[in-house]
Amino acid sequence: MSLTFTLDPAVTPELRDGVLGLWTDVSNAGGSVGFVPPVTPEAVRPELVKHLVAMAEGRTRLLVGHDADGRVAATAFLTLNTHRLMTHWLWLYTVMVHPRHQGQGYGRDLLAAAADAARGIEGIEAIRLTCRGGLGLERFYASCGYKEVGRVPDAIRVAPGDDRDDVILLLPLR
Repeated sequence: MSLTFTLDPAVTPELRDGVLGLWTDVSNAGGSVGFVPPVTPEAVRPELVKHLVAMAEGRTRLLVGHDADGRVAATAFLTLNTHRLMTHWLWLYTVMVHPRHQGQGYGRDLLAAAADAARGIEGIEAIRLTCRGGLGLERFYASCGYKEVGRVPDAIRVAPGDDRDDVILLLPLR
């Protein structure tokens, strides 16, 4: 069984709540999506609102994957650059697959769908993303075609005494 991906879905209360639930569940499962567990939906909501505002302003696009039951199971936000010298690539943020779907290849499917979506945006030649070091995420992204192009040591403080590298990855689309 696979996910059904939609780029730029209508933002309904069900979608908003589904993304919020996904983000909360991924965070509480230890996912590297901007929070440290435990986290509540109320703590995540302001970050989701920022993404929704950027979508409304046309700066960000949402890619969502629904499972066979119609639940939000995966997301990625494609954010365009506003700097006139960097409009040929975009950022991929908040890449998430629900913990109940981990290990089924949906992460690879999500990244492939994100690459396809980016290829469909005029002038986009690459995707750039960052991930938290120390979790093996670099190896996963590399297996999906991303190349590590930079690393900032100890840039992410997960907790006092637990600093992680900020790893910068790039996927050329040409």
